[in-house]
Amino acid sequence: MLYDLNIAWSPGLSPSDLQNTLRLSKTLGYDVVALNNTITGSQIPCSPSPITNPIPILNPQQPAGGGGAPSSITTPSTTASSSLPSSSLPTILRRATLEITDPATTNYRLPDFTRAYDLLALRPTSDRSFTWACNNTTDPPALISLDLTRPLGYHIHPRTAMAAVHRGSRFEVCYSQAVQLSSLNPESARARSIFIGNVQSLVRATKGRGIVISSEAKSALGLRGPADVVNLMAVWGLGPERGFEGLGTGARAVVVNEGVRRRGFRGVVDIVSVAEGGPERAKGEEEETNGKQGKKGQQQQGQGQKRKNNDKGGGGGIGGGGGGGQQKNNKKMRKEGMA
Repeated sequence: MLYDLNIAWSPGLSPSDLQNTLRLSKTLGYDVVALNNTITGSQIPCSPSPITNPIPILNPQQPAGGGGAPSSITTPSTTASSSLPSSSLPTILRRATLEITDPATTNYRLPDFTRAYDLLALRPTSDRSFTWACNNTTDPPALISLDLTRPLGYHIHPRTAMAAVHRGSRFEVCYSQAVQLSSLNPESARARSIFIGNVQSLVRATKGRGIVISSEAKSALGLRGPADVVNLMAVWGLGPERGFEGLGTGARAVVVNEGVRRRGFRGVVDIVSVAEGGPERAKGEEEETNGKQGKKGQQQQGQGQKRKNNDKGGGGGIGGGGGGGQQKNNKKMRKEGMA
């Protein structure tokens, strides 16, 4: 299965444009996509008010065990569910990306956003917020997404990046940030060169591990096929094997882990299935077990009786052998007496 965990969504996006983008992603081979709501630092509420999810639910939820959507899609939406046909659409998740400048004003609100969305990503904009996102969050974020078209202003240190990977977070590279730039605009050319340099720095810091590839497409024109994406990433420094992993197994691990985190207790206790049949089924299973144990006992008893009979037959043979030897001795003594 192929994943695209970042398709840009905004309240002003028309349903027809959203429908075209989702249908094209399905045609290109993406089975699971995530609609992304980017929330800037000024939009993050500081008061303990409930977090609402404005992204509409576009298709029925699917279990995460098979690589689909987490079963946490239960948060009520502030907008009505769309009437888009779900037969031609991929599995759709709802995601939030928080732009972090000051970690002190955001850390305590992360659990609220986690409950409201299926996926939560952090986009640090400073060295302090990047270090905090990698090492010091209460729960490791699912994704750390960087705006690679701008100078980061800090160095991606390998120790910091690998600490985030070991905690379970993944770094996201959005190829549409460079693809949708106009080649005729000098500023766009500069942004593309900055993007390529930042991607290479991230690949060197992580050695290609823990990278998830997404599009962040704002329209259908920003989407590319999986083979094209892997070729682009190979040109930018990420090997083909890591590229396919970023579109497949790496992204699937993010989705499944987030689903388990929301269904279970602290990511440890998870309800896989519920027992069916009630007391009658339990009674039948007990009777079947008792029957098997009784049959096994009868077989062991029969084997013991057979072994006992064999032992008795062996004793008779030995005794018979002893009687034959006594007769030979008697005959020998008679012959000696006659002589």
